[in-house]
Amino acid sequence: MTLAADRVTRTADGKAILDGVTLTPRPGGVTGLLGPNGSGKSTLLRLLAGVLAPASGVITLDGRPLPDLRRRDVARRVAVVEQQADTLVELTVADVVRLGRVPHRRAWNPPSPADERAVRDALARTGLADRAGQSWHTLSGGERQRVQIARALAQEPRELLLDEPTNHLDIQHQHDLLDLVAALPVTTVVALHDLNLAALYCDHVVVLAHGRVAAAGTPRDVLTEDLVADVYGVRAEVTTPDGGDRPHIRVIGTLARHRRTAPDCPERRLRTAGTGQDL
Repeated sequence: MTLAADRVTRTADGKAILDGVTLTPRPGGVTGLLGPNGSGKSTLLRLLAGVLAPASGVITLDGRPLPDLRRRDVARRVAVVEQQADTLVELTVADVVRLGRVPHRRAWNPPSPADERAVRDALARTGLADRAGQSWHTLSGGERQRVQIARALAQEPRELLLDEPTNHLDIQHQHDLLDLVAALPVTTVVALHDLNLAALYCDHVVVLAHGRVAAAGTPRDVLTEDLVADVYGVRAEVTTPDGGDRPHIRVIGTLARHRRTAPDCPERRLRTAGTGQDL
């Protein structure tokens, strides 16, 4: 078993941010969270991390509700990389990456040789070994994101949660990063805006719209022209280059009239990909 969400709901100011969302990531696979801005991706990741609590439903780790587990035990298992991170403290790159070892150390104990090996390995994996002594505050946004990935890897998690990890990265580093994530022997849930990156690197995708699951399944089953039009309000051409299983989405333009309405509107019902079942 692994980290899972069962019919979770989260509200803010009386408005439902998430409404009855169920997510069961496949162990060892990469699950992509997709959807427009405001669809609930970041909120769902924070629920999975235990940073937020659901108004209803439950988040479980190995079948046990997160509130029943010690925070340190969860931190040893689950690593989180958020969209932005900053600090007022003067830290080097290596100092930031060492923070990933905190859940594994006793209070006030210095880093052990095993801690330092994990840090060096994480820096090497993310191409930052030559930046170890550099000040965090001198890094670009993309470099800071890579350091946060290294910190998460130093934590040696079994579950990895990433919120838009390719933000601020150029094309090469986007692919380098997702190549790295896809090769890790961990269960990964990653929020992405780029549908083609999701199609290329994710084994399973969950599309959120208005806080509900609009579709879930393999990228080939889910990322259809109708789904892209319904959820994103754009016209797209979806092809499978070389006859493979990974679709490619080319946006043609916006719809003449957006078909976005409230999810309970009878004029529009999103359909679960491959099932024909109305949500």
